[in-house]
Amino acid sequence: MLKMNQIEHIIELYIKGKKPLEIARLLKVDIKTIKKYCEHDDYSNQLKPDVKHMPSKLDKWKYLIDQWREDDRRVRYKQRHTAQRIHNRLKEEYPDEYDCSYPVVQRYCKIKNDEKQNTIGNQELIWHRSEAQGDFGEADFIENGQKITKKYLCCTFPFSNAGFVQVFGGETAECAVQGLIDIFEHAGGVPLRVVFDNASGIGRRIKDLIQLSDLFKRFKCHYGFEVTFCNPYSGHEKGNVENKVGYIRRNFFVPIPEYEDLREYNTKLLIQSDRNLEREHYKKNCAIRELFEDEKQSLSPLPVKPFRAVRFERIKTDGYGKFCLDGKHWYSSGPEYAKKEIIIEVGAHDITVFTAGGTLITAHKRMFGNIRTDSIDWSTTVTRLLKNPGAWRNSGIRGIIPPILKEKMDQLEKNQLKDALKIMKQLSLQYSFETCIQAMTEAVKNNCIDSYSSMAIATRILSYGLNHDTVPGPDLKCYDRVLLKQGGEDAEADRSI
Repeated sequence: MLKMNQIEHIIELYIKGKKPLEIARLLKVDIKTIKKYCEHDDYSNQLKPDVKHMPSKLDKWKYLIDQWREDDRRVRYKQRHTAQRIHNRLKEEYPDEYDCSYPVVQRYCKIKNDEKQNTIGNQELIWHRSEAQGDFGEADFIENGQKITKKYLCCTFPFSNAGFVQVFGGETAECAVQGLIDIFEHAGGVPLRVVFDNASGIGRRIKDLIQLSDLFKRFKCHYGFEVTFCNPYSGHEKGNVENKVGYIRRNFFVPIPEYEDLREYNTKLLIQSDRNLEREHYKKNCAIRELFEDEKQSLSPLPVKPFRAVRFERIKTDGYGKFCLDGKHWYSSGPEYAKKEIIIEVGAHDITVFTAGGTLITAHKRMFGNIRTDSIDWSTTVTRLLKNPGAWRNSGIRGIIPPILKEKMDQLEKNQLKDALKIMKQLSLQYSFETCIQAMTEAVKNNCIDSYSSMAIATRILSYGLNHDTVPGPDLKCYDRVLLKQGGEDAEADRSI
């Protein structure tokens, strides 16, 4: 429908004697439209009442949609429900009741959103087989019951539109390399070229010069692929992965995922990425999996030897044997290594500590974020306590163990306390500090804090748990009868002598 100022112009030309065909050519408007307005005889304002609401299949689901959208206000903007995700979730959770189409949901969400979308056209790029794009996104997760923000690496193959994702604590070079290794290994090949946006995590951009990190250079040489970068503020140059980052957030991470072990969750994400390949390509009229299987034939083979996504640093500890990494995160080595030079192995998930001579000291889970953290391996402080049991009352270990174990150890004499610390050291080395404390606590409850009892409980914890019912063994009564009978005969012989 034309606007009123356009209609006015048409009528003015018509009044001046212009024919409809002339007006149509002059204004480049369809002749039928010109005739309609020239012949129209009533231009007064008309009352336009609201359209009466008609019943819809979606009516009984609107309360649930509204609830999900309201809950979305408490999560990050890019991790909220889209109309497509709402439609898919209703189909998944109510397969027998939900019978609405996606356009119905889309229209309802559009009314609720009440916002206009502006689109900017970009040049369509052509991507060939064996070319990949990489980028990081950010989302919230619930890790061991605690809500935490993490980064996720998305790697896509634009030719087939296949995409894979891995979650990490940050955007460091170790995370980028580990993620690409996991994805390449899962895909079964290496792309010839990978495109990134601004070298974040894998290097540093100074104006037009990009300096890759040493770790990424080694990784690039080991796997044999080319790396290029798009221009600053030109995300459309790698639009496939930009779109995939949003798609992954909306479809993989809504509602907020919960997990305990990040490595296990990453394995599940690769499987979920595989299932997502069954979708139809947005314009090639076939499944993404078919295209990706074809594209895999163009990938380079995986290297024979594995690549370890770690870097090494020599660092000096403070007076407590601790060192700082990434400016805010502190890790322990051991009191005996205070003010000494040590070697740390920095990976995407772990920090491993060695002596200057290369002997393993301990390992920590790597911490990320802008808040200071302190990661302490308490098993390394037990050795120091053994040399000075008198420091038990002010030790850090005493502050973290359960009250029942703390009370018991507080009551021990010096020699008894030393024996208990020896048990703690032995169990920590053989199992783990957490298992050690759990076993010793259980031993105290049974009033038997000795090495044999604690060792047996620790073995049981790791084997099948403390609450596991015992399994009945074989019937040994036949052996009892034989042994008791033999014992009776021997007794008679002794009395005869």
